[in-house]
Amino acid sequence: MIYKDFQNLKLSSLGMGTMRLPVIGGDDSQIDEEATEGMVDYAMEHGINYYDTAWGYHGGQSEVVMGKVLSKYPRGNFYLASKFPGYDLSNMGKVEEIFEKQLKRCKVGYFDFYLFHNVCEMNIDYYLDKKYGIFDYLRKQKENGRIRHLGFSAHGSVEVMRRFLEAYGEHMEFCQIQLNFLDWTFQNAKGKAELLEEYQIPIWVMEPLRGGKLAVLSKEDTEKLAALRPDETTPAWAFRFLQSIPGVTMVLSGMSNFGQLKENIHTFETTKPLSELEMDTLLAIAENMLQKKTLPCTACHYCVTHCPQELNIPWLLELYNEHCFTEGGFIAPMALMSLSEEKLPAACIGCRSCEAVCPQQIKISEAMSDFTAKLNA
Repeated sequence: MIYKDFQNLKLSSLGMGTMRLPVIGGDDSQIDEEATEGMVDYAMEHGINYYDTAWGYHGGQSEVVMGKVLSKYPRGNFYLASKFPGYDLSNMGKVEEIFEKQLKRCKVGYFDFYLFHNVCEMNIDYYLDKKYGIFDYLRKQKENGRIRHLGFSAHGSVEVMRRFLEAYGEHMEFCQIQLNFLDWTFQNAKGKAELLEEYQIPIWVMEPLRGGKLAVLSKEDTEKLAALRPDETTPAWAFRFLQSIPGVTMVLSGMSNFGQLKENIHTFETTKPLSELEMDTLLAIAENMLQKKTLPCTACHYCVTHCPQELNIPWLLELYNEHCFTEGGFIAPMALMSLSEEKLPAACIGCRSCEAVCPQQIKISEAMSDFTAKLNA
């Protein structure tokens, strides 16, 4: 196992995410505790010392099960991370209540790493609002030794992350972002990584395989990669990409079976960053994947000046592309919660004024209608 230096710690460069643990009968809230324990035992034996959980994973059962499984190990043998669930706005006034419950669930007296969960368009104003006392409370817990390292995760834009960092950046020790070779451009992970470099904040990676979508590529793309590295598996390419990005300290993988765990551990026995040719090939594959499923909006904003509803069409199309490529998910609906009703895709009146000036000839009104239908499905 490769280890990375973080302050005075040696962290396994592969961490075990616990959002996709093995379950019984397809019920996400029924974690297979025996299988999970076996996987954690194997992970510990093979050098993984970082375990990432959260309040809402597996309907609240991830923290409970990981607390049970890890409790048989000496506390100093592993690093445990959890998060304040600010993705649910009803939690904003409950930071103390939730934090105390999390410690009990996880059977620990402190968290090695603790995060503001999912800083995004929907909750940034709440996270920055001092009346909720979230930052002050968490900073106090750090002063008292109940949080050893404080950070945040983000699904929001670079602009939202910058607002958060302008307020709390000097106190943030790490940041967890969705980073993979597809989202390098698609979700502007490149821009997010550059922002974190500006603040000298180490990167924790979530969704390195985008929920498994990058673990299996087309036959043509698989052959392209095999021609460059015959012995490398497709998932390993995603991890080698991350080994090529400066600033990446921790890669979290939500492994749901022994096969995935063993394969990933094998990959992280070595560091093999990509060459320029390999990087170009992988990013070209990503671009081709996107072209097949997304609209070619370049955010020129010609459409915006011609929209009688004054919709932020480029941003709506960006979210539409995300929703279509992911085939659903929470990112687009969550981002749209920051908008008033008259600025949502459903507010489009179908006048097509925007389409008359679109250089890419995108059928914007149809996209807005389809987006609305998908959101209401």
